[in-house]
Amino acid sequence: QVQLVESGGGLVQAGGSLRLSCAASGHTISVYAKAWFRQTPGKDREFVAAIISRGGKTFLADSARGRFTISRDIGENTMYLQMNSLKPDDTAVYYCAAQQHNRGLLASADYDFWGQGTQVTVSS
Repeated sequence: QVQLVESGGGLVQAGGSLRLSCAASGHTISVYAKAWFRQTPGKDREFVAAIISRGGKTFLADSARGRFTISRDIGENTMYLQMNSLKPDDTAVYYCAAQQHNRGLLASADYDFWGQGTQVTVSS
């Protein structure tokens, strides 16, 4: 089992920045990849970014590319999402997810463990 806890959400004005954190505990050595998803009411969870445990290769959704950066601190078992130039459309609950096997990165169904989510609200 892997436990994930997000933090860092909040209210920010358009154009501002936030950094989300995802602290992992448990059997983290078994994790193949971690990712950030976001969800707004009535919609499916949307892929934002992912990072592969071995090697640190990163992937970003088109909506995030150029504005968001995914990174990790291996020693702290923590993953980050630096979000810059935020837009009102970025308003959502952001979730941290982890998968134990390489089943693809873009679909929420590919992930085995989820955090509780953190709200990000961007005002115009």
